[in-house]
Amino acid sequence: MDMDWLRGLIKLVEESGVDALDIELVGSELGDPTRVRIRKSPRATAAAGVAAPIVGSAPGPQAGASPSAPAASDTASSELLFEVFSPMVGTFYRASAVDADPFVSVGDRVEAGQTLCILEAMKLMNELQSDIAGVVREVAVENAEPVEFGELLFRIEPN
Repeated sequence: MDMDWLRGLIKLVEESGVDALDIELVGSELGDPTRVRIRKSPRATAAAGVAAPIVGSAPGPQAGASPSAPAASDTASSELLFEVFSPMVGTFYRASAVDADPFVSVGDRVEAGQTLCILEAMKLMNELQSDIAGVVREVAVENAEPVEFGELLFRIEPN
């Protein structure tokens, strides 16, 4: 296989935010691709969260409530939280290395463009950055857990 061609594909994937790249090869002698398939999620939903009103949460799910539904509290006050969803299928990492501090934790103040986590997909490490400034109120995924496209990762209270 032409390594320059492969490096070029990798660079294009990194720059474009492609979610998946499939290459089918013909025999070991030729090594030329016969089929290349590239999949990409819509850019608008990729790293963007959706602002949604969330009622103050209780320590755990209430009886009869689904695990993903927000739990109601005794107070009538609610706050607007910005939800950050996974733009791809991959593995969620809170830090850049096993022994490194997490990029963000609950209670941390973040700025727009600040790295929240790393999502590993197809051996590519993709930094997920915050679209807004605010305070991290929830980290919804454990370190090194697999995540699905559209899965909730963070809730951030905007400034």
